[in-house]
Amino acid sequence: MIVNRQRAVRVAMKPLEKFYLRVRDELGLGEADVTICLVSDAEIARMNETFRKKKGPTDVLSFPAVKRRRAVRLERAAGVKGLGKYLGDVAISPATAGRYARKNGRRLPAELRVLILHGLLHLLGYDHEIDGGEMTRLENRLRRRFDLV
Repeated sequence: MIVNRQRAVRVAMKPLEKFYLRVRDELGLGEADVTICLVSDAEIARMNETFRKKKGPTDVLSFPAVKRRRAVRLERAAGVKGLGKYLGDVAISPATAGRYARKNGRRLPAELRVLILHGLLHLLGYDHEIDGGEMTRLENRLRRRFDLV
């Protein structure tokens, strides 16, 4: 489910919801659910400081329902086993995403899809800050698969 709680940036919700459902299905996440919330820069800055002790807005934050010792392995054919019904929450700031999109030569809708994918990988236990490039390699492979390059 995607909820828009910000008004600063106009966002087409149906294409994002369709993308989220496609990713969920193609990654074999089954009926596991996620809440993706689009929030203001002020709100994501508060979350960033509260939960990460970092000042200022960021583009995406993830809040897994379960802390995992290891990342869940994505297996194309079999799907993912034992995920539970709820994976967690992802907060995205479209305003910050728009700034990053312009800086990286992308359009906002593509950037938001990249952030949904990135947030989902965090909910599955991947962490690019400590995993020696594992999440980045997987995310790049999935970006190609979902035409997000």
